[in-house]
Amino acid sequence: MAHASAPDEDLVVEMDAITKTFGEVVALEDVSLELRRNEVLALAGDNGAGKSTLIKCLAGAHEPDEGTIRIDGEPVTIDSPRTAKRLGIETTFQDLAVAGNLTVTQNIFLGRETVSGPDTLLGVLDKRAMRERARELLEELEIGVDVDEKVANLSGGERQLVSISRTLLSDPKIVIMDEPTSALSVEGAERVLELIARMQRQGISIILISHNLDYVRRAADRIQVLHQGRSAGVVDAENVEREDIVRRMVSGMPDADRTEQPADA
Repeated sequence: MAHASAPDEDLVVEMDAITKTFGEVVALEDVSLELRRNEVLALAGDNGAGKSTLIKCLAGAHEPDEGTIRIDGEPVTIDSPRTAKRLGIETTFQDLAVAGNLTVTQNIFLGRETVSGPDTLLGVLDKRAMRERARELLEELEIGVDVDEKVANLSGGERQLVSISRTLLSDPKIVIMDEPTSALSVEGAERVLELIARMQRQGISIILISHNLDYVRRAADRIQVLHQGRSAGVVDAENVEREDIVRRMVSGMPDADRTEQPADA
């Protein structure tokens, strides 16, 4: 059941009573989510809990069968990734969508190339402008990679940083990260966590999906747990015990929360 947000909360995303089915399979049932401005909200849950389906409804890859999505308090229909981008929502998925044979600059601008000349269709690529903008973006994010380096020569962590930096090219207000530390070394994961903190300091609201509960507790302000397509509650990342998150992932909403669920859950 959807819950009304407190009047003093500054919410950038509200997903109310989202339900999504695929044939006979109920992927999401009556799930609500609230993302506050300048917050890192983590989504935790076992495989098949509905995390990816929920964010795909926000990213425009799926349309929910039921429920309402509001951005900055206004109801919206997000029927495509293009619509999501227009609303200021960018997504980086766990399968690193980077082209190893291209440079860092070319990857950042892939599909969004800057063209000079009066005709954007017949103009020429403004390579200098793209290199300069890529350099500025990486400096702002404190990512120390050469914009002219082939991505194939970068470490896994550096490739993930490039992938994330590409989402920031459009100056989004919401960034969804799907398993950004997956398959990374400890050092690479640390660099991604540092980048998430820098993005938050720049005023970006972030939804973070991760199976690594230690990383989630460090990076997030709040954690929403999903269990078999339903919400298993929202907890404060700083104070919650790891065991409580695991119990919710395995068993669902505790009985105490079912009877008196907090307003921000």
